[in-house]
Amino acid sequence: MGRLDTRRIAQYLLVLVIAVTINFLLPRFMPGNPLALIAGVDVGLLTPEQRAEIVTAAGLDQSLLQQYVQYWGNLLTGDLGFSYRSSRPIIEMITERLPWTLLLTLASLAISALVGVTTGAISAWRRGKASDLTSLTTMISLESMPPFWLGMLLISGFAVTLGILPSFGAETAASGLTGWDRALDIAQHAVLPVATLSIVSTPAVYLTMRYSMLETLGEDYIRTARAKGASEARLLFRHVARNALAPVLTVLAIRLGFAFGGTVVIETVFSYPGLGRLTFEAVGGRDYPVMQAAFLVFTIAMLLANLAADLIYPVLDPRTRASR
Repeated sequence: MGRLDTRRIAQYLLVLVIAVTINFLLPRFMPGNPLALIAGVDVGLLTPEQRAEIVTAAGLDQSLLQQYVQYWGNLLTGDLGFSYRSSRPIIEMITERLPWTLLLTLASLAISALVGVTTGAISAWRRGKASDLTSLTTMISLESMPPFWLGMLLISGFAVTLGILPSFGAETAASGLTGWDRALDIAQHAVLPVATLSIVSTPAVYLTMRYSMLETLGEDYIRTARAKGASEARLLFRHVARNALAPVLTVLAIRLGFAFGGTVVIETVFSYPGLGRLTFEAVGGRDYPVMQAAFLVFTIAMLLANLAADLIYPVLDPRTRASR
C-alpha cells in the first residue's frame, strides 16, 4: 500500500470539515421553523413542554456556534441525533440498514470491476475487430439505460414472467429460515438489485479500461518488449493490463461513491431495506434529521473510497510516487 503525505491527509480532513459544516447549516438555513424540520410537520400537535424538551435536546436554545460545537461533539461520539418520527436514535436506524446497502454496493462493484476490466482489456487487444465493436456498442447502450427502468425491466422478466427470483425485499418475511437456507434466501433477493447496479456500473469501467489499454499499447516499452520476442499473453497481462489498471482504479472508487447514492433509486424500485430506502422514506416523511445523517454517511463513503484509491494508486503505478 502506498502512503499518504500530510498535505493529502489535510485535504481529506478539509473536505470532511466542509461537508460536515454544510450538512449542519443546511437545515438551519432552510425557510420555516427549525423545530418543525427536526420534529416533523406534526410539531403543532406537541404540548409546550414537549416543544421545550425538543428545543433543549436539539440545542436550538443555544447560539449557532454552540450548536456547531455540540454537533461535532455528537458526531465524534457516534451520536447522529434522534428521529422523532420513528422515535428511535438515528445511529440505530443506520446501523440496521447499512449492511444491506454494503451487500449491494460491494457485490455490484466486484462484478462490474471483473466484467469491465476483462471485457475492456480484450476489446482493446482486438481493436477494430467485430468483437471489439460489438462490446463497445453494447456497453454504450447499457450506459444510456436509466437504472429505475432497467430494474423494472428485470422485475418484469425474472420475477413476474418467469417467476424464478423474488421482486422485493431483502429476505422472505416471517420465513423462519436459519443458517445456509437464510443465506440462500438473502442471495436470491439480492440477485436483481445487484444485477441492476452491476449493469449500470460496468460500462464506465469497460470504457476506461479500453481507452487506458489503447494508450498503453502505444508506449515505446511495449514495442520494445514485442521486438524482444515477448509472448502475446505476457505482453497483455504483464506489461499492458497492469499499467492500464491505475485509471480504472480511480473510476472504481468514484463508482463506489455513486453506487451508495444510486442505491436510493435501486432500493426504492426493489423495496430493499437499505440505506437508500431509508433516505427515500426520510424524504417522503420529511424526517430531516435522518436525511442529514444519511447524506453524511454518503459523503464519508465517497471520501473513504477516494482515500482507498489514493493508497492503492502508487502500488499500481510507481511513477506517481515521485510526483507526490
